[in-house]
Amino acid sequence: MKQKTIRILALLVTFALAAASLAGCASGKTGKAAVDPIDDNCRVIYQIFVGSFSDSDGDGTGDLRGIINRMDYLNDGDINGGNDLGVQLLWLSPVFQSPSYHKYDTIDYYTIDPKFGDEAAMKELLELCHARNVKVILDIALNHSSSSCVWFQKFVGAHNNGDTSNEYYDWYSWADADHRRNGCSYAKLGTTGTQFYECNFDTGMPELNYDNPKVREEMEKVCRYWLDLGVDGFRFDAVKYIYFGEAARNVAFWKDFLKGMKESYPDMYTVGECWSGNSEILQYYDALNCFDFSVATADGMIANAAKGKANQINVFTKYVTSVNAKIREKRDDAFFVPFIANHDMDRAAGYLTVSAGSAFMGANLLLLSPGSPVIYYGEEIAMKGSRGSSNTDANRRLAMLWGDGDTVRDPQGTSFDSSKQVNGTVQDQLADEASILNHYAKVISIRGRYPAIGRGTYAAIDFGDKFCGGFDITYGDERIAVIHNTGNAETTVDLGKYGAYGFSEILETVGPGEAKTGGASNPHELTVGPYTSVILK
Repeated sequence: MKQKTIRILALLVTFALAAASLAGCASGKTGKAAVDPIDDNCRVIYQIFVGSFSDSDGDGTGDLRGIINRMDYLNDGDINGGNDLGVQLLWLSPVFQSPSYHKYDTIDYYTIDPKFGDEAAMKELLELCHARNVKVILDIALNHSSSSCVWFQKFVGAHNNGDTSNEYYDWYSWADADHRRNGCSYAKLGTTGTQFYECNFDTGMPELNYDNPKVREEMEKVCRYWLDLGVDGFRFDAVKYIYFGEAARNVAFWKDFLKGMKESYPDMYTVGECWSGNSEILQYYDALNCFDFSVATADGMIANAAKGKANQINVFTKYVTSVNAKIREKRDDAFFVPFIANHDMDRAAGYLTVSAGSAFMGANLLLLSPGSPVIYYGEEIAMKGSRGSSNTDANRRLAMLWGDGDTVRDPQGTSFDSSKQVNGTVQDQLADEASILNHYAKVISIRGRYPAIGRGTYAAIDFGDKFCGGFDITYGDERIAVIHNTGNAETTVDLGKYGAYGFSEILETVGPGEAKTGGASNPHELTVGPYTSVILK
């Protein structure tokens, strides 16, 4: 992928700055000097729904070989080249053997689903990524398996036979009619007539019983198997469903479950899905990092600010400042994980549009934030997709729009009207310097040049402006300000009214507008164009 429009980004990067960025994010596996765990983990994550990403063998299903073939697009390994998107960590949706297209119902946790490839392909992908300083984490649902899993079949057989001595009799969570827990969902257990198994997501996804130490041992064995293969960590699905409705027990479980593995794999990258409010999410930070749902979705803080709603930029900056501080107090390796949308949500391009400019500002707010921001595949080209009247998540997981003949097809059950995809393909956008794809590449490149953005201590800057606000960020000897104008008109703010730190030199401008200071006569006056962000020192 040697496109002129992305190559121009290389001109913005000096060798020294690029080397500093690489050292700041270096993995412990590279042989470089040890760094703060937060340095190592402040990576831009790219979420790939494997079956919808890229098809290598013409069967219409995305696969591991397809990802390998697209690595030059994602990260070509040349930090000084500017020819790629520049993401630093791949989050792969479940790849284990499963009867569904989405693979969140696992039959065999030790086997790659044949539709995606095999273990040899996984090893090849891992080696390629690691050679380019890219980490790979696997999405894994530990709370439930598929009802087709041999463990569940043995569990049902043991109950049908009344064989309480069977090893699998208590492998899954079950109860008789009078002892079903409020808030949990159940289905009839085999032919017993009086017993029920817990299945909070679907009858085909029975909940494992983590009061059984053998289940814990087996699932830790599963995780270690993939870590030994070279996987860098996991995205743990539905972390609050181990003991549904019991946050304290869940947190204790995750702390205990991960403790031994972290001792064996100190660089292990973990992030959990706790789809809940901030107060509950912060509890889970005692054990592992979690996605931040407060900033996500059409009504989240990023979207509200990016759409230019009055005062929402200040709501966003104050929230990020507060939650980032609370997270950093939890553990040495804790970090903020913001995102706009994922595979369970309507795609962001439906409410953050290219034509209005909000898609560009959404990228700025996401990527010029602390921690490890997540891009959902296709978000960088403003792909659309929503449940709609069909009420199917398949519409949120559509085939990536490459525009170069890739044979990947939409998943089973899709009903989204393809005529709504008005923002073009990867191929289209590579040739357009002003495209949202090239914008994402530019912002990721800028983020890499300023280590303070991912790793620093944040303080909100409130100018009293309804649409313009930002952050004062410190990291070691580095001190910068990130300012966003989310409005549709140029605005001028007085930097001097915020403390006495003397921010006056513009380092970067990103967005459709321009930025300037008042010059020698008034160096603390900053004028920023609409939908535009600036970095100052």
